[in-house]
Amino acid sequence: MTSATFAAPATEPSTGSDGTTRRRYAVVGTGHRARLYVDAMAGEHADVAELAALCDTNPTRLAFHAERARRTGAGAPAAYDAHDVDRMLDEVRPDVVVVTSPDRTHAAHVATALHHGADVIVEKPLTIDAEGMYTILAATRSSGRHLTVAHNYRYAAHNAALRQVVADGRVGDVVSVHFEWLVDTAHGADYFRRWHRDKAASGGLLVHKASHHFDLVNWWTQDVPESVYARGGLRFYGEAAGDGGARYALDLAADPELRSLYLDAAHTDGYRRDQDPFGPGATIEDTLSVLVGYRSGASMTYSLTAHSPWEGYRVAINGTRGRVELDVVERCHSTEGLPGARTDDGGASGCCDVRRRGGRLVLQEHWGQAVEVPLDEATGHAGGDVAMLRDVLRDHLPASAGGPATDPLARRAGLEDGLRAVAVGVAGNRSLVTGQVVPVASLGVEL
Repeated sequence: MTSATFAAPATEPSTGSDGTTRRRYAVVGTGHRARLYVDAMAGEHADVAELAALCDTNPTRLAFHAERARRTGAGAPAAYDAHDVDRMLDEVRPDVVVVTSPDRTHAAHVATALHHGADVIVEKPLTIDAEGMYTILAATRSSGRHLTVAHNYRYAAHNAALRQVVADGRVGDVVSVHFEWLVDTAHGADYFRRWHRDKAASGGLLVHKASHHFDLVNWWTQDVPESVYARGGLRFYGEAAGDGGARYALDLAADPELRSLYLDAAHTDGYRRDQDPFGPGATIEDTLSVLVGYRSGASMTYSLTAHSPWEGYRVAINGTRGRVELDVVERCHSTEGLPGARTDDGGASGCCDVRRRGGRLVLQEHWGQAVEVPLDEATGHAGGDVAMLRDVLRDHLPASAGGPATDPLARRAGLEDGLRAVAVGVAGNRSLVTGQVVPVASLGVEL
């Protein structure tokens, strides 16, 4: 953690020729996820966002995104090595720092940016352990700057519709939640090829992946997690599972972007993006079951399977007035023989007649018949990212000048939301080790 001597706030955002206020951004971490922000600042949100600097440990990835920014019209951002974050912040003085680096580095980068007087947008998860939670909490309080956590699934239309049903009181007071998340083998294997396979780097899927889901439940129910019990293990991937063969091989050379970002960059730092998911060294779980108790007295049963034949999720919320069920299919099945193909959430593939891609929200109040709530078709990362970027990159503008309209669902996630989301995963990881119920309060961080 950096010194507690705080810099003055970053320079005031500039004003464009059309009178629009523009903020200057630095992006720390130039892997695949950084593209989302680089493209947004060069495209739809170029009128309000200027990409001033990029920072990473790998010069090849830095050069890739710098060239992409120049090619797409975002200008020529300054490039800095990750060891020079302080120098970058002193020289560039960005208004906002976007942190898209590996999860284990989030706490240090977030705290450093806040101490230098910048606001921060950090990709989920906020951090991976209790120490990181405390570091970020202390830095945010001391600096007085603003922190946004990019929990983009709140912006997906299906999830917002479920939040609206609960907020309208249609199911009454929430008493229990069942949440099952299925990651297919195309997507699931990817976590065991890259740095996420090391729990010390990612916090495991209970933190890296499930923080999405724990945040949704916290948001849907407007409740606070208090206790966690978890069971699980490495049941499908890993060395003991055997050889997955060609079905799980990833050819980085077959995808131009993955080749540029990782294959061509490996000589610099030795990082391999295409490790064998059935090889040695994986320390994370692929099968998890969690029981969470909430402040209101409600409970949640949660299940994560990272080796399903299809991808999506099923949620049921039971209340004192009835029950609401959300079923979402993000990908109908995995397909063999797609070397180099990216498998982001919501990726399309040919679907069968039995399991159709999309969502269904069904509400049934006590003594009444079931009714289907209409849903927008956009879902997953694809639908959520677009709406989230519009919100977080334009939040400094009034609605009359193109800023986000008032959001009664409070979709923007801040410090408190980020802490509550990772608290479940951090406590769950402790429970996996001890076999005991872990009080969230034992993490030592006020929620």
